[in-house]
Amino acid sequence: MAFQTLEQFITVQQSRFPKAKGELSRLLQAISLAAKIVHREVNKAGLADILGKYGPFNVQGEEQQKLDVFADREFMDALKKGGDCCYLASEEHEQGIDLMKSTGYAGGKYMVYFDPLDGSSNIDANVPVGTIFSVYRRVSHEQSLLHESDFLQTGRQQVASGYVIYGSSTMLVYTTGQGVNGFTLDPSIGEFCLSHPNLFIPVWGTTYSVNESNYQDFAPEIKRFLQYFKNNDESDQRPFSSRYIGSLVADFHRNLIQGGIFIYPATRRYTEGKLRLMYEANPLAFIVEQAGGLAVSGREPILDILPQDLHQRTPLIIGSRDMVSLFEQFVADQALNPLDAATSFLSES
Repeated sequence: MAFQTLEQFITVQQSRFPKAKGELSRLLQAISLAAKIVHREVNKAGLADILGKYGPFNVQGEEQQKLDVFADREFMDALKKGGDCCYLASEEHEQGIDLMKSTGYAGGKYMVYFDPLDGSSNIDANVPVGTIFSVYRRVSHEQSLLHESDFLQTGRQQVASGYVIYGSSTMLVYTTGQGVNGFTLDPSIGEFCLSHPNLFIPVWGTTYSVNESNYQDFAPEIKRFLQYFKNNDESDQRPFSSRYIGSLVADFHRNLIQGGIFIYPATRRYTEGKLRLMYEANPLAFIVEQAGGLAVSGREPILDILPQDLHQRTPLIIGSRDMVSLFEQFVADQALNPLDAATSFLSES
């Protein structure tokens, strides 16, 4: 059976743009190399001294796991060595790293934001974890200095984004704005091979992902929306199934393949939401929109939010197009009885 490796796929894609110089291709290959190294450590974690807490808290106030630190170091090293980046930012660091200042190298034009190991608190329980990344092109032109305009770009200005899921198999899924493709790691040859070409998320699903332990802290429209999913109605296969893993990449990946919606709204504790805009919400929103889905904060599309801070948080509602549109209907038309609002929306779809 013929197969296409990630490197071959990237080369073919690059050949379609005669003026392309290959920097983005090398950057994606650097990410895939780091992902292979992290895959190796995740898969032998139970046999090596790499499980458990690292010690200090990170900038998010969360306990760092040993694998957090390892993954962060591998992705940082791979992206620095490639020479195509001018700025790197990670969940694990309070400040981003300006490579033009720290290395004196002014040739890189890409800025990469990443969460090195999403869901790492679950690693001891052998739950799937992942890496999420987002790539921007700097917009300023001064040779050795980054400007505020470089950092204050909306998600729509991403040139690439993706994630790696380390589970029963390891997959890398990414987009450069030309659709979404998934690659599965074949450990026997050490290559990511094209396994899920031209991914599209089903427009409707029968599962929802939400941490319902926060239910009492949700806004009324969120509670009504969740109640709608739990009501019996055979016409659209309700009640829906609740599927919440607690690892964003794992929940998102399942919904991308099977259809569904992931919901992490604002709560009393996290009034601006919990998930980070730049290296969690934006990259997944870019992927889901390229796959035919939607991602919103409850107030606006995720990709339209103008960032103000590296670790800015946001509510996130993301998944199948009609399910997210239904959520927007609940929020926008609270004066209607929620079931009337749902019926109105579904009749128009």
